[in-house]
Amino acid sequence: QVQLVESGGGLVQAGGSLRLSCAASGRTFSTYHMGWFRQAPGKERDFVAFISTSASTTRYADSMKGRFTISRDNAKNTVYLQMNSLKPEDTAVYYCAATRTMAIVVLSDYAYWGQGTQVTVSS
Repeated sequence: QVQLVESGGGLVQAGGSLRLSCAASGRTFSTYHMGWFRQAPGKERDFVAFISTSASTTRYADSMKGRFTISRDNAKNTVYLQMNSLKPEDTAVYYCAATRTMAIVVLSDYAYWGQGTQVTVSS
């Protein structure tokens, strides 16, 4: 069992930055690949970024490449999402999730989810 708690969301102006954190409970965090997803009002939950257990593999949705950076600290049981050059269309609830597969963008393959943190980007 893994419990995930996101933090770091908030209100930011367009062009600004935020760093999201996702803290995991338990001693098995390092055995899970981690993903970030987001869901805007009235829309489906979409893939944002992925990082493998050892951080040797990272993947991003096309619209986030060059702006977002995913990282992890297995000693702190935490995964991060650094978001730069934020745009109003980045406004959403951001979720972290844990998986033991390399399906990366497949939501149903993620076994554990956090409760989400709201990110609002004003124009």
